[in-house]
Amino acid sequence: MGGFFHISDRVLALNPPKAEKVTPVRFGILGAARIAPIALIGAARSHPNALVVAVAARDEKKARAFASKHDIGKVYFGPTGYQELLEDPEIDAIYNPLPNGLHFEWTAKALAVGKHVLLEKPSTNTVEEIQILFQIAKDNNVILLEAFHYRFHPAFRRFTEILRSGELGNIKSAKSELKVPGGLFSKNDIRYNFDLGGGALMDMGVYPISAVRSVLSSEPTEVLSATHRPHPGDRRVDSATDAALAFSNGTTAEIGCDLQMPWRFSIIPKWPVLHITVQLEGGEVSMFNFPGAYIYHSITVTSKEGKKRVETAYKPKNGKGEVWWTTYRYQLEAFVDKVQGRTPETWISEEDSVNQMKVVEMIYEKTTIRTQDYGTLEAELKAQARCLTE
Repeated sequence: MGGFFHISDRVLALNPPKAEKVTPVRFGILGAARIAPIALIGAARSHPNALVVAVAARDEKKARAFASKHDIGKVYFGPTGYQELLEDPEIDAIYNPLPNGLHFEWTAKALAVGKHVLLEKPSTNTVEEIQILFQIAKDNNVILLEAFHYRFHPAFRRFTEILRSGELGNIKSAKSELKVPGGLFSKNDIRYNFDLGGGALMDMGVYPISAVRSVLSSEPTEVLSATHRPHPGDRRVDSATDAALAFSNGTTAEIGCDLQMPWRFSIIPKWPVLHITVQLEGGEVSMFNFPGAYIYHSITVTSKEGKKRVETAYKPKNGKGEVWWTTYRYQLEAFVDKVQGRTPETWISEEDSVNQMKVVEMIYEKTTIRTQDYGTLEAELKAQARCLTE
């Protein structure tokens, strides 16, 4: 385990050293998304077996500017740009950071032409869609990974290790929240676009859902309660959601997400809330900033007697990793290992991704904020995907 995240390590995380490439997995990026530089491009820079070779965007100017800034050799653009990138024989894997509502269509098409896919979370809009995607992946003998990057970092692995060590007895309940103050996102942000799979639960909410499912090693059987705050511009979209869940092993969990926490006295923004806290028979274990553990995090262990200690883990005790590796760099290590026939230390399975989407649907059903019918286009895309599996 590493100590405090020093400034020099922070610099390396933002500007990692360039590794000499040896038989790399060649990536193409769908969309010039803001998340791509930290989620893939920077991570690939320091990986000897990963190389970003192409990007596609609808807008030519945006595509070329993105490629120039990040030293990407191939550029595809226009109405056929995405498909041309998928059909490029010199690309092995696709990174899909497109808006949620476009995940299904373009991941299905990528898998169908034999490309491995690193897919941003949430994987899709519905359970049926993610099941179809994994079937296409199996039919074409390619890898599909939902990019819950925090799960690959040694900090979350250490957090889970403490919980399962028996030090504080059995787990009773968990609570996880990811909330940010209003004003961080504009009124027209795609996070509020229903047709593109928007909503707080689909954006930030998937993190706490994934986290509590992971630490409880169980699946919810019932949504005990769920409340939401509709977005003023479209009441089908939630700007905040809170839910209580009952799990099959007798534990319970609370999750919360908010894209627009109200300011104090309407003038002071609230501090972001990003934690997971677990109650056990003999005390409590909490982790601050589990989604961005590579920037800074803390794991606090408190016994019923009041004894407290704080840990950090920027590097694993054993196995691959450096103190400056980001959550995304650990994730890329696992993805490339899987593609190249090695066994990753951590993995998000098909069952995990399907069950994750089931919980999202359960909560939305409880809040009644939306139905799972996303219209004619969604039905057409599903039909196309089924044809690809035949």
